[in-house]
Amino acid sequence: MNNQWTCCSKSEKQGSGCQETFISLEKKGTDFSDKPLPPLPGNTASEGPNVVALYSFRGQETDDLSFEKGDEFTILKSEGEHWCLAKDKYGRTGYIPVNYVRQKGGLGTEVWYFGDIMRHVAEEMLLREGKEGTFLVRNSSKDGLYTLSLLHGDNVKHYHIKPDENHFYKISTRHCFPTIPELIEYHKLNSGGLVTRLRQPPASGATPPTVGLGHDKWEIDRSEIHLGNEIGSGQFGRVFRGVWKGSIEVAVKMMKPGTMSEEDFIEEAKVMKLFHHPNLVQLYGVCSKKPIYIVTEFVPNGCLLNYLRKKREMVLRKISVTAEMVIHIASAMAYLESKNFIHRDLAARNCLVGFNNMVKVCDFGLSRFVIDDEYTASEGTKFPIKWAAPEVIMYSKFSSKSDIWAYGILMWEVFSAGASPYPAMGNSQVVNYIMSGERLGKPGNCPPGIYDVMESCWCQDADLRPTFGKIFRKLKAMLGEDYADTFE
Repeated sequence: MNNQWTCCSKSEKQGSGCQETFISLEKKGTDFSDKPLPPLPGNTASEGPNVVALYSFRGQETDDLSFEKGDEFTILKSEGEHWCLAKDKYGRTGYIPVNYVRQKGGLGTEVWYFGDIMRHVAEEMLLREGKEGTFLVRNSSKDGLYTLSLLHGDNVKHYHIKPDENHFYKISTRHCFPTIPELIEYHKLNSGGLVTRLRQPPASGATPPTVGLGHDKWEIDRSEIHLGNEIGSGQFGRVFRGVWKGSIEVAVKMMKPGTMSEEDFIEEAKVMKLFHHPNLVQLYGVCSKKPIYIVTEFVPNGCLLNYLRKKREMVLRKISVTAEMVIHIASAMAYLESKNFIHRDLAARNCLVGFNNMVKVCDFGLSRFVIDDEYTASEGTKFPIKWAAPEVIMYSKFSSKSDIWAYGILMWEVFSAGASPYPAMGNSQVVNYIMSGERLGKPGNCPPGIYDVMESCWCQDADLRPTFGKIFRKLKAMLGEDYADTFE
């Protein structure tokens, strides 16, 4: 019943070549979920390998299991949300990072699948590669669809991959396949109506950080870290580029003695270490002996504020880049919001820039542990006035809604290419200005819709400000429209 030859949609074989594409539509469609593996209960292994490595991993602890990209494993036991005990095909067991593997059979294991990247990012990636036929598949801005982005000459073409009524995937109605990988393999051999046949995916970029430097690694031995050059400084101390155990690049914050409540911070940091999001700087662990070291992932392009100022011409010209930046930050903050965690010091100076203009929020929650610095205002409260919501200024009341206010100021910084908010105003003038209902004006190159989002962040009544989740969805809808070329 319902059996067809996918090449001609007939119930009887019409010619040579039909056999390989014959399929029963009674079979269930493939699940293309790219979600990380959930924690697995129990200690019993399932039969056969059930995950595939997306990246290579070099274990540094004796109970880690090293592996290469493409290796397959059986999951034996979950060790929390981010690590699991696994067995490879040789029978070796050890701990592996969950975000380095995906369940077999999903799109997430395909080298050409890039998930939730936006149209302009895909274009920049393909143009930078510069090779005819370079392609990738990404999630479309239209729910339930995927988009094929393909380089031809000096242009990038975009095609929707659509499921039909029989759950077959197609770009052209002439060529339908039961799975997206089969569709891609066909178009590697035949252009089939595309401007050129598919050849190779672009380089995938940086390997993501693990959550911690091991499945149970929190306290880091200072002797295992080699400090390099100083890359920054701030209210907490100096920041150095470093290497852990001779192989893993890290950033090391060397805390100034007496600048923070150290015991309270270490307890809080144990919670912060478990946070994991592509737009949050990953906290690896601490050296608790004084001076305290805070060890995080290394983000190569440094402070967002400096980056905006250095790349001013590009930032003001390419709205797509600045829009992507504020979406990255909104995504990270929506994650923290879902964890009921308040940043308290959200600003461009507390964000970093990685590969492909990927923005990561850092120093979340740290301002709570500062004992005395330039953020201290009347009655011992600690906050930077120009980013502070009215309720923070008046009552030292921090919440996710005060983070929303600061996010609006950060958006203004981004679209102003790193300009200082409220220029030429002192703190007392800023307080009077915002309490009288005045707000920062629209940056010259900022689209009106984006400025509307900024203004919504600056409602005097905190309850009327949107959530980060709502802001993220609104910005994605506003800036992620994917008007792809397609066949009908």
